[in-house]
Amino acid sequence: MTVSDLSATQTASGARPPDVSTPNASRQSRNGLDWFVFFIADIQTGFGPFVAVYLTAQKWTQTDIGLVLTVAGLVSLLGQIPAGAVVDAVKNLRAAAAIAVLAIGGSAFAMAIWPVFPLVMLSRVVHAGASCVLGLALASISLSLVGRREISGRLGRNASFASIGTGLAAAGMGLCGTYLSPRSVFFVSGALVLPALIALFRIKSDEIKVVREGGDPAVKRGRGAILTDLRDLARIRPLVIFSACIVMFHLANAAMLPLAASMLTLRSSSAATALVAAAIVVPQVIVAILSPIVGLKAQKWGRKPLLLIGFAALPLRGLIFSLTSDPRILVAVQALDGVSAAALGVLVPLTIADVTAKAGRFNLAQGAVGCAVGIGAAISTTIAGSLSDHFGSHLAFVTMATVAGFGFLAVWLFMPETLDRPAPASPEPIRSVSP
Repeated sequence: MTVSDLSATQTASGARPPDVSTPNASRQSRNGLDWFVFFIADIQTGFGPFVAVYLTAQKWTQTDIGLVLTVAGLVSLLGQIPAGAVVDAVKNLRAAAAIAVLAIGGSAFAMAIWPVFPLVMLSRVVHAGASCVLGLALASISLSLVGRREISGRLGRNASFASIGTGLAAAGMGLCGTYLSPRSVFFVSGALVLPALIALFRIKSDEIKVVREGGDPAVKRGRGAILTDLRDLARIRPLVIFSACIVMFHLANAAMLPLAASMLTLRSSSAATALVAAAIVVPQVIVAILSPIVGLKAQKWGRKPLLLIGFAALPLRGLIFSLTSDPRILVAVQALDGVSAAALGVLVPLTIADVTAKAGRFNLAQGAVGCAVGIGAAISTTIAGSLSDHFGSHLAFVTMATVAGFGFLAVWLFMPETLDRPAPASPEPIRSVSP
């Protein structure tokens, strides 16, 4: 998720846009955003592992299922940057979010009603593209409502509501899939569009103030300026360092749970599904609890200490995975994944907002980082799988822990603190009183 170009920074002409650091949202709008985040998480949960289960029940081959999932993954990966440019350019963030939600709901109903290959492929492509736009628009609305001074707390609250929504939706959809049919999961996902839109339109449109550097960059500079903007962002050294650190994190992280799930299956195949479900739920609970705390502490302690905590949990988790195959320990250690997810879920968009404050183009920067992260995550599963097949899971986990350790060291040694603390007020000069 990202944040929009709402910075109180120098514009291209040298003028400063209005200050957006002061919160301006009503209680109604804030509550509407809470529930919008919650219902979005509910909707998106249906497009997770349930897709493979549903298509398998429809007698699809694993080749066709893999092809559909791969194409959707590539669209999610490649769509990050253009989606960032689109959200940077739109003037009505609420309408953009509503269109994206409707597109996702339509995709769910299409898959449920007519699960033939062309329509399912189109539905997954539409869902992936709409999700790129929705995630960016959501964080842009968040920043618009609360301003820079409260954005860290808001992002923590968003992550908490999203985690609760994901957990509850996974449980509810699992019951529907078990006792009704796998198809019912997508009817539920589509039906949840209605409460999501109700929550979205409780956010008052006049409180979403889109302020852009130098006006609307897409209009003033032309819509073919994405490469130029990316080149400008590449000159921001903290952004480049942060991107490299995040890529190393996901290069190590993406394959850990799948590899641990394989170990659980080998150790206890009859209980593997329940154990894997527990391994997913445990981090969600931790994220729901810790995310608001991370958001508040990020404003007091700064970003870097919390980043270090999030990065430190990953190599520790990898090392423990390499030393044991006890299912109970593997599930318990997933709590460390919750610590990392809570820290990075808040701090990734927050840090990108910090380092791009003067240049603007927050959404484009987030899209570029998201694209790089996706590449790292895709490579992670391939490398870890190959290492595990040829040298065993122990070496695979040690390798991932080592990469995670390098990410931690990079944050520690090279990443600057990005919190812009107000300068202390200078004392009034002592005036001498002449006799």
